[in-house]
Amino acid sequence: MYTVNQRINNQLSIWLISMFWIVSTMIVVGGLTRLTDSGLSITKWQLFSGLLPPLSQKDWVIYFSLYKEIPEFKLQNYNMNIQEFKIIFWWEWAHRFLGRLIGLSFLIPLIYFSFKIKISNLINYYFIFFLICFQGFIGWYMVSSGLTNRVDVSHFRLSLHLLIAFVILSLILWNYLKIKVDNGNLYKINLKIPFFFLVLIFIQIIIGAFVSGMDAGKIYNSWPLMGNNYFPDDNMVNNLFKLSAFSEPSLVQFMHRNLAYVITLYYLFMFFKVYKNKIYHLYRAINILGFFIFLQIILGIYTVIHGAYIYLAAMHQLSSIFLISSSIYFLYINKQN
Repeated sequence: MYTVNQRINNQLSIWLISMFWIVSTMIVVGGLTRLTDSGLSITKWQLFSGLLPPLSQKDWVIYFSLYKEIPEFKLQNYNMNIQEFKIIFWWEWAHRFLGRLIGLSFLIPLIYFSFKIKISNLINYYFIFFLICFQGFIGWYMVSSGLTNRVDVSHFRLSLHLLIAFVILSLILWNYLKIKVDNGNLYKINLKIPFFFLVLIFIQIIIGAFVSGMDAGKIYNSWPLMGNNYFPDDNMVNNLFKLSAFSEPSLVQFMHRNLAYVITLYYLFMFFKVYKNKIYHLYRAINILGFFIFLQIILGIYTVIHGAYIYLAAMHQLSSIFLISSSIYFLYINKQN
């Protein structure tokens, strides 16, 4: 609880859960923006003037002309007409619009609550707002990497952008749980166990962004083998231990697959620990977590088999939001008061 005023606490919880769903929508739209190769359709950062979309044919021609100047058009989409351009433009515009909406939807209530609650009790919220602002900078930093010498954004910058989005989402959910959920003084497992599990999930998100950024999901469209072998035959095992491995599509897909297996095994370890020690109040949380792990794995397998088909890939990313959320919840209820 942040105050003894239940009404203020209820207002905080409504605000936070609303922000949770807006940020979740932003992550899904961001994923679709990447999957539709729409991220470079707007080549300038316009904080205020970019709020409105093109309102005339002249405006559309200007935006399209700017797009024609970048390598993605010159080397990849040179046959694109203005109607096709409008499709990718709307995805990127919606993504940026949601970014602005998130910023305002967080700032205005934060100012309101700053007059109702001690600032010292809102430090977490100001930190989240700082991350939201920083995320806007990282978003442009990512886009700028694809405007000069390449046809796609840097997968490293893409992974940073996605990682910060999930950190923001996690912090919002954590603060919501602090208001709405009393984790009590019941028996719990060692906090380090679910914390390490959460770290594994975040690492998997980073590697998943590498897969997306390099279109690595469109190769080796078979499972459980990668082609005819467990290890991709276009590479060597010793290359896994080089930094360059993170820029090799087949190796990145291999990492993504195998980290999923590690996460599953670690989950089973937590599952058996909870049930062996008969920690009844953790049964529901560990079961929900298991459901989303196996759902994520199934969606991941189908996404690979079908060559990163856009709807399956989008569902895979949506499922990751629920997986992170259930991981945060499991960590929270094991936190000591």
